Amino acid sequence: MLTFVGLGLYDERSVTVAGRDAVRAADRVFAEFYTSRLVGTDLDTLEAYHDTTIEVRDRAGVEQDPEPILAAAEDRDVAFLTAGDTMVSTTHTDLRLRAEDRGIDTRVVHGTTAQTAAASLTGLQNYRFGKATTLPFEAAHGGDGVPDSVVRTIEDNRERDLHTLVYLDIKVDDPHWDDSDDTYLTADRAAAMLADPFPETLGVVVARAGSPDPTVAAAPLSELATRSFGDPLHLLVIPAERHPIEEEALSAIADD
Repeated sequence: MLTFVGLGLYDERSVTVAGRDAVRAADRVFAEFYTSRLVGTDLDTLEAYHDTTIEVRDRAGVEQDPEPILAAAEDRDVAFLTAGDTMVSTTHTDLRLRAEDRGIDTRVVHGTTAQTAAASLTGLQNYRFGKATTLPFEAAHGGDGVPDSVVRTIEDNRERDLHTLVYLDIKVDDPHWDDSDDTYLTADRAAAMLADPFPETLGVVVARAGSPDPTVAAAPLSELATRSFGDPLHLLVIPAERHPIEEEALSAIADD
């Protein structure tokens, strides 16, 4: 059995009770933290909380050489851990399909997602979010400014009167990068990048969703670009036209 467990958004306590039980019941536990990270904890704390040893796999160890995970799951109970909700990334879906092809039973224990947290923390209605996009560091896509695909996604959503959730890049276990202190794309930097194709456009920052002290701030992108939002992880939302309740929620909840 291979059980995929989403650990939630922030620290070792963000996991659901069902997820915690699945980890503690597993004979062997693997994890990856290159698609996202729990910035409020570390591996030693995670292992102590779950009373288990966690074998962390890098990108190649999941995408190119998953054999140790699959072989272990053929005759034992194995848990595979990720931050957030485990099936948001296609990497994890691919691993699940490989397991099913080998006759390995699989199941999913969900965790809190950044998308639902962004809607909850901002007061923007969840059903009004359109297609999400990821804003990469400029050097990551070999060009300057914002990739055309990101601009098109935001424009298409705005034409449909839908909000856009913009995930911000994380430089973790990526062969394109040299060692750098710039591990996380911050919301102020992202706002500066987006202010060029979307001048005078409202943005909403969500910082440290799932933590005891999340930050929500709404302002024109050009203004958000001048501010600091503290520790990661950061998200950015480009809202569509706001419903009066959404407008009231932003005014009440956000640093507007």
